[in-house]
Amino acid sequence: MGILNRLAQKYKRIAIVGMAKNAGKTTTLNYLIEEAMDEGMTIGVTSTGRDGECTDLVTETEKPRVFLDTGTIVSVPVQLYELSDAGLEILRMTRYSTALGQLMLCRVAESGYVQIAGPVNTADHKSMCDEMTELGAELILIDGAVDRRSIAAPATSDAIILATGAVLSRSMKKVVEETLHILNIYQLPQVPEGPIREMIEAGAAEDKIMLIKGDRREYPDLKTTLAAGRFLDDAIDEETDWVFIPGALTQSVIGDIHPSKLKGVTFVLKDPTKIFIGATPWQQLRKRGFQVNVLENIQVAALTVNPYSPSGYSFDHRELLTAMREAVGDLPVIDVRYGEQD
Repeated sequence: MGILNRLAQKYKRIAIVGMAKNAGKTTTLNYLIEEAMDEGMTIGVTSTGRDGECTDLVTETEKPRVFLDTGTIVSVPVQLYELSDAGLEILRMTRYSTALGQLMLCRVAESGYVQIAGPVNTADHKSMCDEMTELGAELILIDGAVDRRSIAAPATSDAIILATGAVLSRSMKKVVEETLHILNIYQLPQVPEGPIREMIEAGAAEDKIMLIKGDRREYPDLKTTLAAGRFLDDAIDEETDWVFIPGALTQSVIGDIHPSKLKGVTFVLKDPTKIFIGATPWQQLRKRGFQVNVLENIQVAALTVNPYSPSGYSFDHRELLTAMREAVGDLPVIDVRYGEQD
């Protein structure tokens, strides 16, 4: 049984997230589409932006195109409909708009290349995926084409497949470390069910920095987390148990808080995509007792590795695959250029 069938038994919507441009995200999407073709599975394919064009619109470099088999349900905006090589049967004009026109849900009537797009708004994306399921999609693959971090947010999908590879660094060790760092962050513990979580969730609606002291909430007079560290350092005292941060958690925010105060509180974020701290400083903070919980973490279903970098260097694909599997334990790791290897 291939990876797609195994994933389809647990999830209905899977987002494909690249750790960086050229990490192999579109190659991963094509690998899964090919598996669906082999297995006779009806899938839905959509995107958080635009994908499937032969040239990257930002870097002007060649990129993989997206080939869809007959029966696939796909979201296509009006302006890209005529650019498809595939024969597309329009099933439904949706209420979702993009910069490329109104979105249509189509069924592939004749196999071929398709340029895909979808709504950027999370609520619209979720609603459109529901419509694709109604039209017969057994599993929906979401191409994370806009923001490589925000698409991982748990509201977007049931789980993600993380694409990583040589593009991150010329050092294989560094590639493994950075990937493991993101995986660890995505799987941070959630705030336990109970009165504290209820208090944080209720206060989070204010979208402000919030301190939990015993059974009460306090809101420092801060609009954003930018330059918030020194204010938090003043606000955190021996009564502070939890600190909720609605925006980005950066090294500069934590750096202005006295190290002794980091040990006594737990910081809380909506989800792990709000964290913008590198692997090395993160490990240093953890050694100093820094604790972070989230309201929702991110389910990582699988990891794909790309041993090639567009800068001209590459790794031995077997060595990269082995190193990554040893680092991440039971998580499925696949080299999509060479398939699933023992």
